Amino acid sequence: MTDAIPAPPYDPELLVADRTLFTPLITDHEVFQALRSAPEMTIDMFQENLDQHDLVHEERTVPVPDGEMILSIIRPRSATQPLACMYDIHGGGMILSNRFSGLMPEVFQLITDNQLVLISPEYTLAPEARAPRAAIECHTGLKWVAKHAGELGLAEGRLILSGASGGAGIAAAVGLMARDEGSPSLLAQLLRCPMLDDRHLTVSSRQFTAANGAFDPWPTETNRFAWDLILGEGHEDREVSDYESPARAQDLSGLPPTFIDVGSNEVFRDAAVAYASKLWECGVRTELHVWPGAYHASDFMVPAAPVSRAAFAARDNWIRRILGTA
Repeated sequence: MTDAIPAPPYDPELLVADRTLFTPLITDHEVFQALRSAPEMTIDMFQENLDQHDLVHEERTVPVPDGEMILSIIRPRSATQPLACMYDIHGGGMILSNRFSGLMPEVFQLITDNQLVLISPEYTLAPEARAPRAAIECHTGLKWVAKHAGELGLAEGRLILSGASGGAGIAAAVGLMARDEGSPSLLAQLLRCPMLDDRHLTVSSRQFTAANGAFDPWPTETNRFAWDLILGEGHEDREVSDYESPARAQDLSGLPPTFIDVGSNEVFRDAAVAYASKLWECGVRTELHVWPGAYHASDFMVPAAPVSRAAFAARDNWIRRILGTA
């Protein structure tokens, strides 16, 4: 293509990923509906990991506007005192997946090593729920968790908001809602390869297209299709709220300490870097990592690669510093 922009080289150790595990290119509703029809993940698929780390799973159903939402709660079985909580919003571009889709082995290790309770909400996907409904549901669930911290075995004031990919975009919106409403109080927020910007104006949104051969499970073409489902066609030229597309927010003051990481070789890179810069501009304690040669969710695809292990270690170290256990 004539508008192709040279991209940084990929980390060769990440190119061994099985591309059949990538999300297929989504540019039409037929492919999208086929993906939606695929069997969903269940907690039973992770029973071995739960047993290995001596973790238990339970569910709570909580009221949200216009309905109910399930929360999955994973905790150390042997915990005898209140624990810090990570409220983690699953990825899938806000259009796919469920609350179990991010449960990779490293997540179970993170829970165990840091003695955390992980809570994951089953929010309504787009297009059934246009933004900001998913964020409203997740914020409502987060407030419920904070209100019921005692009965859930959670330590007061030790609530970390987290998300990956589309879930990180929702988490950023929930962080803004919590700030604006003054509830609940957050210890920190962790945004992993966040999907923040609906406009596709950045260099990285032009570098990593399927047409230009991007080695990526979420190229620009899929991202455009997803945002059209989330906001409706023509959103790029409309006024869109901060809760719908957090990258449009001009005031990020008052947000909790924030960790952002992203690959150098993914569509979301430039928006993530710009969001970190805006957080710094607004006086928010922020840590940013741009992993060289990494594509979207490459740590999930190739967890044994050195750059993936470095990403896991950086998140773990940040959590320990936030919790004061480093």
